Amino acid sequence: MGGGGGGGGARGVSRPENTDAIWRRAEIASPCVKICVIHPAAGLCVGCNRTADEIAGWTAMTDAERAAIMAALPARASLLTAPQNRPSRRRRAQREDRDAGAQRED
Repeated sequence: MGGGGGGGGARGVSRPENTDAIWRRAEIASPCVKICVIHPAAGLCVGCNRTADEIAGWTAMTDAERAAIMAALPARASLLTAPQNRPSRRRRAQREDRDAGAQRED
């Protein structure tokens, strides 16, 4: 009554050398860097440069769709620093005045 034959026990069962390989998938990794803030003017995440729709749909996308987005990300970074997306000097001054006034009230 030993368990050496093909009875489904742990003995005699061959296992892959690296069981982690079973859980790995060959897919394009997310560019997320855990800084998830959508820039209001550019409409892009300031961490990964993706749109909110791209972030939400990432897991359902094909590798080709993900690759196309990944290829576009470097060019998008300049959109976050473009002059029209930065506060004007006047707006920065207004914000500084407002912040200074709030500190005086405290």
